[in-house]
Amino acid sequence: MTTRKTDWVDWIKTLLIAILMFILIRMFIAIPIIVEGPSMLPTLENGERLIVDKLTLTFEKPERFDIVVFHATSNKDYIKRVIGLPGEAIEYRDDILYVDGKPIEESFLDEVKSGLSPDDKYTTDFSLVEIPNGQLTVPEDHLFVLGDNRNNSTDSRHLGFIPLDEVTGIARLTYWPVNDIEIYY
Repeated sequence: MTTRKTDWVDWIKTLLIAILMFILIRMFIAIPIIVEGPSMLPTLENGERLIVDKLTLTFEKPERFDIVVFHATSNKDYIKRVIGLPGEAIEYRDDILYVDGKPIEESFLDEVKSGLSPDDKYTTDFSLVEIPNGQLTVPEDHLFVLGDNRNNSTDSRHLGFIPLDEVTGIARLTYWPVNDIEIYY
């Protein structure tokens, strides 16, 4: 009789530890999210499931071209790509990204841009002074983000600069659908 009671106690302890570990992982380490909408095409498709790394933000800031999740409103999170870092001047001219006046290649857009006619632009021309609360450079403790689907994305061109403290994580892994598994580092 005592072994049956001991077995139940052990099962309850194991279950409680598993629940505690799940909560701690979700709060501090990683969270699953589902991509909603077409704004990150062709990189991320509507309905794909990702693992977002929260822990890295404790030790370092996002880097250029990281895919980040941030609080866009009090009840809506967006997923976009980091284009500009604090202190940088960002500009697009003739479909080319310029950071502090130097052209920067966006290789993640090469395939989609190769399908355009020579007269078409994937990213329309703009500078930081033209966005909401525009300035010459990205403010301290802020990011400039864009969706990869430049013609169908609500991003920093509409929202303005994104405060670093609104960034909740960095996308690290697409895990569903299985044929689209990809690691981002």
